[in-house]
Amino acid sequence: MKLAKTKADIAFDVCNYTLISILLLMVIYPLYFVIMASVTDPDLIYSGKLFFFPDQLTFDGYQRLLSEASIWVGFRNSVVYTVLGTAINVVLTVSAGYALSRTDLVGRNVFMFIIVFTMFFGGGLIPTYLLVKDLGLLNTVWAMVIPNAVSVFNVIITRTFFQSNIPGEVLESALLDGCTNMKFFFKIAIPLALPIVAVMVLFYAVGHWNSYFQALIYLKNNSMQPLQVILRNILIMNEGSDLQDMIDGSQEQQKRMELMKYSIIIVSSLPVLVLYPFLQRYFVKGALVGSLKG
Repeated sequence: MKLAKTKADIAFDVCNYTLISILLLMVIYPLYFVIMASVTDPDLIYSGKLFFFPDQLTFDGYQRLLSEASIWVGFRNSVVYTVLGTAINVVLTVSAGYALSRTDLVGRNVFMFIIVFTMFFGGGLIPTYLLVKDLGLLNTVWAMVIPNAVSVFNVIITRTFFQSNIPGEVLESALLDGCTNMKFFFKIAIPLALPIVAVMVLFYAVGHWNSYFQALIYLKNNSMQPLQVILRNILIMNEGSDLQDMIDGSQEQQKRMELMKYSIIIVSSLPVLVLYPFLQRYFVKGALVGSLKG
């Protein structure tokens, strides 16, 4: 039986929906504005005439950006670094999280102390660079994926997920039926941990896709630079030419620069925006439950 809502309930619902709608608009409108600004004449943006939909569409910013051959090279490199790096990250994180969740692991507390210790104390940039150099990883793909192969925070979240969602009784029953530890990990633990695996894929993939600082330090070959560095270089070069053109009295270059700024934001963000909806249901189930319990 459905109870009738009182006036207080109705007022409460109205306030909730109003507040949620305002917050939703605050989150969505900036992204929508950037999308519209990337296909709008900059004069309309400067004059404040762009609110919801532009009167004059132009794709000059995208045409100039995508006509750069280096963009496609950077895109390919970013895809390679993201896929390879995410695969290594997820394998190591899930394996470490599962092992540390097992109460029968000898020296588990010692291992956990050493791992957590690295969250608070590190060698710093220069020792890390020297280590990567001595290992012969400079100017290689491995320099982008090996130094940050494991995130301690993600290992803790994964360990907590295994502890909270896979009872010890399940392991005991499997062992009594003749199941080995490796078979239990691959046949039972991993299928039950798909939500946290998807969350780790999202976390690591976004981190690799947006990464540029490592490339600036470890990669000297321009043909190996990821997309983010390529876009940064294009932006810097256009700013330099924009300054010279402004001195010469030209405004067209400034308009193209504004279009390219917004186009760069969309091009660099689009892959992550496309990936997120496919992992959203796992994100809610895995990340929120695992991290809150942790």
